[in-house]
Amino acid sequence: MTQTEIIKDTSPVFTNDIIVFGLLMGLLGLIFYTSSLKGGFWEKFYKIVPALLLAYVLPAVLASTNIIATDWVSIENGQKVVHQSQLYYIASRILLPASLILMTLSIDLKAVFNLGPKALIMFFTGTLGIVIGGPVALMIVGSISPDTVAGTGHDALWRGLSTLAGSWIGGGANQAAMLEIFEYNIKKYGATVLVDIFVANLWMAVLLFGIPRAKKIDKWLKADTSAIETLKEKVTAFAKKVERMPTLTDYMVLLGIVFFAVAFSFWGADNISQWLKEHIPAVADKRSFVSSFGSQFFWLISLATLSGIAFSFTKIKNYEGVGASKIGSVFIYILVATIGMKMDLFEILKNPGLIFIGIIWMTIHALLLIAVAKIIKAPYFFLAVGSQANVGGAASAPVVASAFHPSLASVGVMLAVVGYAVGTVAALGCAFLMEWVSKLIGVI
Repeated sequence: MTQTEIIKDTSPVFTNDIIVFGLLMGLLGLIFYTSSLKGGFWEKFYKIVPALLLAYVLPAVLASTNIIATDWVSIENGQKVVHQSQLYYIASRILLPASLILMTLSIDLKAVFNLGPKALIMFFTGTLGIVIGGPVALMIVGSISPDTVAGTGHDALWRGLSTLAGSWIGGGANQAAMLEIFEYNIKKYGATVLVDIFVANLWMAVLLFGIPRAKKIDKWLKADTSAIETLKEKVTAFAKKVERMPTLTDYMVLLGIVFFAVAFSFWGADNISQWLKEHIPAVADKRSFVSSFGSQFFWLISLATLSGIAFSFTKIKNYEGVGASKIGSVFIYILVATIGMKMDLFEILKNPGLIFIGIIWMTIHALLLIAVAKIIKAPYFFLAVGSQANVGGAASAPVVASAFHPSLASVGVMLAVVGYAVGTVAALGCAFLMEWVSKLIGVI
């Protein structure tokens, strides 16, 4: 058998990022146009399916049918060539920090702090759900199908699942730390990455589906949403107070300030992460619990958010009157579409056993969040954002938060930053529990 017969060409229909971006923007335009139609089918449809969810799912459908892709393999002159779309990178490294600045430049920081401790309680509940969910899921599936979780040495599945714990509590840096610490077989690592992408994105879709139904959910939870409503009202009132007819100069000055701040954040993130790695050995060591502080993305998001907060104490906050948060929402929707590109809806057919572990794991996380929210009467906003700050991190927690209201995006970022800080330590605890369970059920 020749090499070209072994390697499969997985090139999508459209491989040019410019064309793919045009498709995504066309989809977003179509979604917003149909959602604006009053009466008839579309009004009924969008009462059931939120526009944000559709902006996420439709690109996933295109990716699943191989019309577009985030990465693929082609065969050129008999050689395997790996390609990767840059759209998600651009959206997450440029548009996400820009949107965070735009959405926080008019923030009322005092009102955010008045939200109280329930946001942190729900975040750490989500963390606990991931820590105990992994071992329980492993035990359930291992009892039903031992072959699915079997493996010894560096092939032991619990080692691979430890990377999921790192990703679902902190983010990419914490996930990499788990891979370094437990040295899972890199050839099998791809399967756990697929579980990460599929299950995490599926759960995000569920959270987005619940946002239009937040009032009904809050009523069932008997939640006090007064602090959240006060914050939204303050931001809305301020926006109306400074509202004016925007000019080209307004837009150019606003975007000039924002993208200069993004550039500064990027420069600062590069230098801070590099300095920490060079001067603090623990940060440079991927096995260390503080290695996530060496992540350039962590500092990029943190500095962008701090820039927006700093602007809220200046006259720059008056640019909310020309639609700063609306422009930020445009960037968020583009980010959501590129996240949707990463999800292959057919992946569940390739690794049903591993996907089943991931789904049980996420279900335990969700049930614990619901139980605690019911007990402490926390609003659905805290449940959704607390969960996504764990599972999705800084890339998607602001997306879910801003779906409630643009002014709430910063809450998602702040919680995601906490996730980066505790991700490696919590993931280590989860990994040791999964190792213990694996020995208990006799699969290692």
